[in-house]
Amino acid sequence: MDPYILVITLIGLATFTMAWMPTISKRTRISYSVFYLVGGFLIYFFFSESLPSPLPQQNQTLTLHLAELIVIISLMGAGLKIERPFSFAAWTAPIRLLTVAMLLCIAIAALFGYFLLGLGLASSVLLGAVLAPTDPVLAADVQVGPPNDKKTSSETQFSLTAEAGMNDGMAFPFTWLAITLGLMSVGEGGGLSHWFSFHLLYRIGMGVAIGGVLGYGIAYLVFDLAKKHRFLHTRDGFLAIASTLLVYGVTEAAHGYGFIAVFVCAVVLRSYERNHRYHDHMHSFTDQIERLLVALLLILFGGALYSGILQALDWKMVGFVLAFLFVIRPLAAYLSLIGSGIHPQEKLAISFFGIRGMGSLFYLAFALEEFDFASSEELWAMVSLTVALSILLHGFTASRVVRRVRRSHPSRES
Repeated sequence: MDPYILVITLIGLATFTMAWMPTISKRTRISYSVFYLVGGFLIYFFFSESLPSPLPQQNQTLTLHLAELIVIISLMGAGLKIERPFSFAAWTAPIRLLTVAMLLCIAIAALFGYFLLGLGLASSVLLGAVLAPTDPVLAADVQVGPPNDKKTSSETQFSLTAEAGMNDGMAFPFTWLAITLGLMSVGEGGGLSHWFSFHLLYRIGMGVAIGGVLGYGIAYLVFDLAKKHRFLHTRDGFLAIASTLLVYGVTEAAHGYGFIAVFVCAVVLRSYERNHRYHDHMHSFTDQIERLLVALLLILFGGALYSGILQALDWKMVGFVLAFLFVIRPLAAYLSLIGSGIHPQEKLAISFFGIRGMGSLFYLAFALEEFDFASSEELWAMVSLTVALSILLHGFTASRVVRRVRRSHPSRES
């Protein structure tokens, strides 16, 4: 078969089957990400000679932009789902996960990388930064339901949804810290003072400000002006995707963090008229586009596993990955929630379900585009193993655990 026709056919099959995947996942209680990961492995097992290489090292720019697109769309979807109005008191758990657990994970992973795995300082910091964010793309099974969902969510679901929305953007300054250290090692770059003032303070501030302003402006246009001027009335769901791209583009053009801006925009948009049915339309369209893109990327990722992306691993690296998934993230998250008033069962669930995924792949591809890090093959291998094990581990357990926690500890979204 012509390779082009084969690719088109496989893309059609993957996206066609996604229409039924939510139902299949609900019945089997296995995340659809597991099916596509295994499917991608099998597709490349049988057709690898007729398909393009799925290895991100050989398609770094494609990996970067595909993962980037999936993450920003997922961030919009996550923000639109959150029922709870923002306040520091109401959002205590995700803020603690962002400011305490995430920093602990970055620091501990960097120490492991430097002292145990023999990576350079810049590569060690990069390892911690790319593994830090909880993924908003593959974590649908542990997040709150769609807007105006009648099912009661739990504190676990809210915390993981909000954490995934916030820390995918907050990993950016630490990725830039690794890049800055790499540039400093060859006598280039602006140094740590430039990193602190620009990449940490300015870019976070711009992300929050632009996301808030544009989110409020879009909400005012859609919900208020449309009432006064009927020709502005719209209920097209694709406005969510258009808003995502607009906010992301404007923020990046202003050198802010677009990931942060998109999530802030979504939260502001949802908060403007919280119970409006238009949120359902926007989230539904966002969810469909996200699932189509995720299907493609997971198939490529499964193909990369078959094609040898893990070859650079040794037993120390495997031990680190297992320690990160089973000890470092759970322990850091649990410690961050001490004194939060959350039930111990929910603390355990929140700590365990720190799913790693597309965000980690994006950040690694981004960093390697900016600087030629040593041990890039080892970094790809460790990050890929972490993502693969996270998909399998959480994919088989998330639905069952979250359902049990939701019934035992329903959350008050007010």
